[in-house]
Amino acid sequence: MPFMPALAAPLLMATLLAFTGSLAKAQAVALSGVLGSKALLVVGSNAPRAVAVGETHQGVRVLSVGKDEAVVEVQGQRSTLQLGQAPVNVRGSSGSGQRVVLMADTRGHFVQQGQINGQSMSFMVDTGASTIAIGQAQAQRLGLDYRSGQPVRMNTANGVAQGWRLHLDSVRLGEVQITGLEAVITPQPMPHVLLGNNFLNYFQMTRTPDQMVLEKRR
Repeated sequence: MPFMPALAAPLLMATLLAFTGSLAKAQAVALSGVLGSKALLVVGSNAPRAVAVGETHQGVRVLSVGKDEAVVEVQGQRSTLQLGQAPVNVRGSSGSGQRVVLMADTRGHFVQQGQINGQSMSFMVDTGASTIAIGQAQAQRLGLDYRSGQPVRMNTANGVAQGWRLHLDSVRLGEVQITGLEAVITPQPMPHVLLGNNFLNYFQMTRTPDQMVLEKRR
């Protein structure tokens, strides 16, 4: 059974949206928290940044900040980001990159936005997990037909529970994409998709206390 992270995160990951420059590739934008009158934005694979009203960060301009939402403008289009709202699809580039750099959060976890089957999800690296693990609610949001997958019995804190094993079309992290990976759907709610060793084994890993570099094996 994969390691399950603490479910109570200090900042909730929120709406993801796509934006493009005239010749640039799309990036994911997330509202991960509200700090007073500032929105805590995560743009692409960059570290979170507190952005005040009227300021622009990585092409995203903050127009207003509320208790649990922020209105931003991207390429002239306004969008409202709300804490706890499910991710939306983002457009990515070809996924032909070879290197991903991850920064540790305040708890020492390596968390980053990525995509499963072209849909945005929040990932957390878990070197103790043998396979990718996806919560049942996340699988439903992705539209995965997991109940047609292989049933598996899973040990949980509440005893033995029903899970499912299936294959994903693609898993993308940063500019790197891997296809045809197996995943386990777990009945427990999870704040992130856990990236297990069946994904990590495609990379040479270099790690420091606050940074993880994944270089795709040739």
